[in-house]
Amino acid sequence: MADENKLYDEADQLKAAGKLDEAAAKLGEALAINDQYALGHSAMAVVLQKMGKHEEAIEHACKVAELDPMDPFSFTALSVTYQRAYAGTGNMDYVRLAEEAMERSRQLSQG
Repeated sequence: MADENKLYDEADQLKAAGKLDEAAAKLGEALAINDQYALGHSAMAVVLQKMGKHEEAIEHACKVAELDPMDPFSFTALSVTYQRAYAGTGNMDYVRLAEEAMERSRQLSQG
């Protein structure tokens, strides 16, 4: 059985080749092995966002912030995910959520 890091690497290659469905499936396998795998959730958020699956992407980006709540980058990435969801849907709620996530990132960066 492959480990989550190997599956992540395979998913990354698939994503680079534009095979988003296959990349998402590989990342799903990685997360089935270890649902606490922050890098896997982060990559899944990116892949799902590219597929236009904004709500699912947000779930994974939120999981990254939950797994690493003291990492400013987790909240920056969450903000970007919300911004892209807004761009893809026009839902203004995402603007507020993006701003909140970015503010949390700033707070963590300042210590």
